[in-house]
Parts: sequence; C-alpha cells; structure tokens
Amino acid sequence: MKKWKIWTAVAALTMTAGFSVQAEESQDMMTSYLTGKQVSTEIGSKRPVAIMFNNIIDAIPQAGIANADVVYEAPVEGGITRLMGIMEDYEDASRIGSVRSCRNYYVYYATEFDAIYSHFGQAVYALDLLERPEVDNLSGLSDYGSTVYYRSDDRVAPHNVYTTAERLEQGIEMCGYDRYYPEDYTGHYQFAADGEVVDLAAQGGVTANKVTPGYAFNSPWFEYNAEDGKYYRFQYGDAQIDELTNEQLSYDNILIQISHWEPYDENGYLNIDTYTGMDGYYITKGYAIPVTWQKDSEWGATRYYDPNGQEITLNQGKTWVCIVQDTYRDNIVLE
Repeated sequence: MKKWKIWTAVAALTMTAGFSVQAEESQDMMTSYLTGKQVSTEIGSKRPVAIMFNNIIDAIPQAGIANADVVYEAPVEGGITRLMGIMEDYEDASRIGSVRSCRNYYVYYATEFDAIYSHFGQAVYALDLLERPEVDNLSGLSDYGSTVYYRSDDRVAPHNVYTTAERLEQGIEMCGYDRYYPEDYTGHYQFAADGEVVDLAAQGGVTANKVTPGYAFNSPWFEYNAEDGKYYRFQYGDAQIDELTNEQLSYDNILIQISHWEPYDENGYLNIDTYTGMDGYYITKGYAIPVTWQKDSEWGATRYYDPNGQEITLNQGKTWVCIVQDTYRDNIVLE
C-alpha cells in the first residue's frame, strides 16, 4: 500500500415559476448546523456547548465525548493534545469529561460555532480573550464553578473534573447567556443534501484508508470502514472509546488544518495562529483532497476551499478537525 506524505445545513431547492423555493422543513425538525442531518428543532436551534476534554492516558476513556458532533484536536505544551467536543445533544450523557483547562486558540475555535465554551481553568494567555464580549464561557474557577463542575472519586486530580447536562444548563442560566442561535445564524459548514454523497475520488482525490495526523505523544490514527463509510479513531495503541457507551469513536469527515505557530514562552505554551490561512486536507469516504483554509475576520468561521477555489461540501455526519503545526506537516501520512 502506497503511503502519501502530505505536505452544510442544506435543504433541497426546487424551481417553480422561474424562481427558487426552499423545501419546507417540518415544524418539529430542522437541519443540524453541526452535522447537516435532520434533528428536532428543540435540539438544533440551541447553541451547542464546547467542552475541553482531557486527553492524556490517565484521563481516558473520556465520558460523553461520543455526543460531540465536531471534535477539535490540537497540541498543547509538552507535545500532548487536548480535545474540544462541540455537541448539541448531550442529555443522555450521565457525565461529561474529564474537563480540563483552556488555551487561547480553542477560544476562537469554539466561537466559530457560536458555542458556549466549557473549561476548568485556563492558561494566562487566554484570560483577556475569555473576557471579550464575543465569548460566552463556563469557567470552573469562577464563583459558580462548583455548580457546573464536580470532582469524581474514581480518578485522581486534576483528571477528575466532570459535568452533566443539568449542570451545564444551570451554568448557562446563571450567566444569562442566550440559549438559542440568533435569527441570522447561517452555520459553519455546508453539507451535502439528503441522499447525496460527496465523492472525492471523482474530484481527483487520493486514497485515504488510514489517516495519521502525526501527533507524537498519543500517536493517533483513523481507519476507514467501507461498510459504514466512517473513520474509526485510535490512539495510545488502541481503539479510542467513550466510557459511557464502551463503543469506538467514529467520524464521517476529517479535516486537517495546518497552521502557523510560535512558542509563547520557555514553559512550552503555544500560540497557534487561527486567523492566517494555510493549507490542509479534507478526508471522507476513503479519499482525500488538498484544501486551503482562511477566515474573513478574527471571530469568523474558518472556510475550506478545494483546489479550484470552491468552498468544500462535507458529507453529513460527524467531523474531526486536526490542528497540525506547520513545522510538523511531514509527519502526516495518508495510506
């Protein structure tokens, strides 16, 4: 097998009488902004929460991460990665975590989805950002922190901080955050319409049955299963599962977002550039194409473009986003 080292809500439109008419959605259903699938209006109209998940071996398996429709993975100090799960439907998760601290670049990733950002602590470089009016966050170090978070007795600190759906809702209410998307919200990704499949092979894509993003500490990879069209996640030499379901995490789309970065200080804190566009890859259904990414404003959403300069369309379902430092791009491998 040859290895290749690598450098949305949508509704069908009908045409009548010379003009387009958007197909009506059920009053009880709508298109999810996170997955492109039909969900109840009560779930899909609410702003999601973005949870900072601990990802060192002492903290796995995580609980409730399977509820995340979009997961961001990015390096932090020491070469480890931290995960941020963005979820709209998490009522069935009896506990969620363990929850860890914020890094400045994750603040930007969370606000791209108009998400309410959940974290327990933060690096000093994120303090000013968390106070910005663009950011709604639930901090475990605040005076309401003990309402939103609790420490379990089955893990040792600092890997034992958890939350629940009820606690998150209490925190959101206490902070007075808007619970629903604004009326003019249009979403982050654009998705294939119902019944349609994005075929990257037809776009000149290369085979991507195994995807290795190249993080050294947890050595993760994804394996494609052609039977269900999903990528299954592995790390630390084994399948990555959710503690509550005991099932392996799987995703329909993978985005690799290569980014400029620089060290903040001698303590290893990273300043990952979330604004200046670079390149990367979109991977789905066993194939990959190169993309470029860019943002039109500091707090805007990242857009991904194919080699022809057209914004990509994702397949409906869950998405995993790998943030890769540009100096480590040669560690990424598609097979």
